[in-house]
Amino acid sequence: MMKTNIDLPLDDQWSRQEIVVATRLYELVLEANETGVNREKLLAAYDLFTQMMPSKGQRRQLDRQFEKQAGVSIYTTIKQAQSSPRKRLRIE
Repeated sequence: MMKTNIDLPLDDQWSRQEIVVATRLYELVLEANETGVNREKLLAAYDLFTQMMPSKGQRRQLDRQFEKQAGVSIYTTIKQAQSSPRKRLRIE
């Protein structure tokens, strides 16, 4: 069971647009792990996120914070999405 009150890892240096990009990715990752999500939407959101945050180190740090809060990993979810041939993705 996912936590309902999640403190999403957001950087106070981010612009409003960057916060929207990150929040959308977080929501899709949670959705993929709860009910299922359109795989292309998830991967597109991740692409935007990586453009916004090119540093792998920063992405790893956010992923650790997110996993601590939400109980699911962005990295693991994206890896499964990238290797899945299915249109709709649900992480078991």
